[in-house]
Amino acid sequence: MGNPICMPTVSRTFNVSPPPAVVVDYLKDFGHAEQWDPGTQSCQRVDSGPVVEGSSWHNVSKIFGVTAELNYKLRELTDRKLVFVGENKSSTSVDTITVDAAGAGSVVTYEADLEMHGAAKLLNPAMKLAFEKLAGDAEKQLTTVLNQLATNSGQPGGASR
Repeated sequence: MGNPICMPTVSRTFNVSPPPAVVVDYLKDFGHAEQWDPGTQSCQRVDSGPVVEGSSWHNVSKIFGVTAELNYKLRELTDRKLVFVGENKSSTSVDTITVDAAGAGSVVTYEADLEMHGAAKLLNPAMKLAFEKLAGDAEKQLTTVLNQLATNSGQPGGASR
């Protein structure tokens, strides 16, 4: 049957200044990925109305010179958890974000699981290395953006670690 090919998964946990309600309210609009995800070139809402479970976006990312387009759907939305699922013919990405209170601010855990389909599965080992670097860059950018929300909304703190 051959060796199982592992699915690239990356996870980052970090502290930010705004409280969970502010963080979740910002992150539930996946269109904001343009501001904090270094790979995202555009992320446009496909539907309209309030952002709720089932809302969808078309994301165009460029990762190490390769352009990928995924259609993302907000699968789960609670006051402390968001799950986005992005799909195209060669991959499925599941981004799970949990937000918990930490003093006056929040602790955010962002986990991204990428499953390649078909022949693209052979890229999994290389994709793991690429996504580890991207996750580190995204963590820095997301921390900065979320801390600016605290500063802009009058929350105490707002400084990056």
